[in-house]
Amino acid sequence: MNERIRQLARQADAMAREIVTDLREIPIYNKIRDEKFAELIVKECAKVADKGWEAPGIQIKRHFGVEEC
Repeated sequence: MNERIRQLARQADAMAREIVTDLREIPIYNKIRDEKFAELIVKECAKVADKGWEAPGIQIKRHFGVEEC
């Protein structure tokens, strides 16, 4: 996994912990963490795409270290 993805995952985890402080609420915590992680990835992709490169899809894959399928 790309280091930036790991950073975003840790950031999403921290954001979820700020919202859900009761450890008995694990299902809610997991849902919020996953939503925050997805939101952070979308924002990161938008930042890459907004740079105006000709092939933003390829640039986003490179940014996250994702190989072509």
